Amino acid sequence: MNRQHLMSNLLLLLTACIWGFAFVAQRQGMEHVGPFTFNAVRFALGAASLVPLILWLDRRAGRSKAERRRQYGKGMRAGFWAGLVLFGGASLQQIGLLYTTAGKAAFVTGLYIVIVPFLGLFLRQRLGLNSWAGAVLAVVGLYLLCVTNDLSLNRGDLYELIGVFLWSLHILVIDRLSKTTDVLKLSLFQIIVCSALSFLVALVTESIRPEDVADALIPLLYGGICSVGIAYTLQIVGQRGAQPTHAAIILSMESVFAAIGGYWLLDELLGTRGVLGCLFMLAGMLLPQLPSWKRKSPQTIS
Repeated sequence: MNRQHLMSNLLLLLTACIWGFAFVAQRQGMEHVGPFTFNAVRFALGAASLVPLILWLDRRAGRSKAERRRQYGKGMRAGFWAGLVLFGGASLQQIGLLYTTAGKAAFVTGLYIVIVPFLGLFLRQRLGLNSWAGAVLAVVGLYLLCVTNDLSLNRGDLYELIGVFLWSLHILVIDRLSKTTDVLKLSLFQIIVCSALSFLVALVTESIRPEDVADALIPLLYGGICSVGIAYTLQIVGQRGAQPTHAAIILSMESVFAAIGGYWLLDELLGTRGVLGCLFMLAGMLLPQLPSWKRKSPQTIS
């Protein structure tokens, strides 16, 4: 592993830590505001936190007006598509947190590490044996963690599970767009799109009151500045020097940090069955990162 890959992996691990504890903030924030209001405000705060940094970097780089205009145009176009996917994933995750714990939501969301390689099949990439084995372990873990005795999923877990497919798509979209677009401008515009769509839905479905937003200020500040403004930017910067599957593996560690945060700050307990399910899911997330059990071609996803 060269220096660039190591730095990218460390940035992605920091991102996972921030996102893990954000599950706690997201649950606490919804004690006062609805899910779309929470997302609208936190993504707006995230966008606002990026603007001064982007303007300062543009001045420092001495870019011409034409160059800045070109970069903003590319960032706006790329951010629109990334923001649509981000809105879908973030909305399902936030709604799911109304009905499930922070730790369970994070572990279910972490299944994108299993789905990303399977989506690679549409890019004509083959799956290694590790990916198949990891998928089996993850499904067993999901069953132990979320499926009840009558073989049904908790409502919140189901929302999180559907959202996994959008988070998986977001990993691949960012991987492609970050190679041709200024990462900060891509981050800014995807966040703006997500915030704007959340505001529109909140205006129709929820009651937005300033006093409720003020009561949720601390979770909103963490969710906006740290989880959105900082972490989503770190994700884009980190993914530029990391392979998509490896990036998904590291980012999936947010589930571990969320379980720690849920236990530490919210007194959430998973129980023996839940802990066993988490261990199976974690093994399924990490297995594709290990050396393949058989020789693979250059296009094989391990």
